[in-house]
Amino acid sequence: MSHNLETQPTTRTMAARLLPLNIQIIGVELAIAWNDGTESYIPLETFRRGCPCAACGGEPDVMGNLERPEVTYTQESFLLRGWQLVGGYALQPNWADGHGTGLYTFPYLRRLAAEAHPNTANH
Repeated sequence: MSHNLETQPTTRTMAARLLPLNIQIIGVELAIAWNDGTESYIPLETFRRGCPCAACGGEPDVMGNLERPEVTYTQESFLLRGWQLVGGYALQPNWADGHGTGLYTFPYLRRLAAEAHPNTANH
């Protein structure tokens, strides 16, 4: 699956916002080419386990304490069926197990890739 996201943003917009130009699944990784000329590679398992939604990552209570739920994964949990861009700031994946509520901001995707591949120079 590949999504080419070429657009014609203004120079000011390109300097101000990180945007994906192309997103593909390559083997067991999500590959993203960014508008700043870099590429990110995120293992699909890392991508799913990093889901920031409240059901996966938890949410703070009224005192600010983060309660993390216990999440159970199956083989289908790591099969990415597709995704959509949300509001020009995030990617929302759709997983084979039916999960699809996580919104991964573009900076968060870059951070996941850097954590997964700390010794690469393309991040």
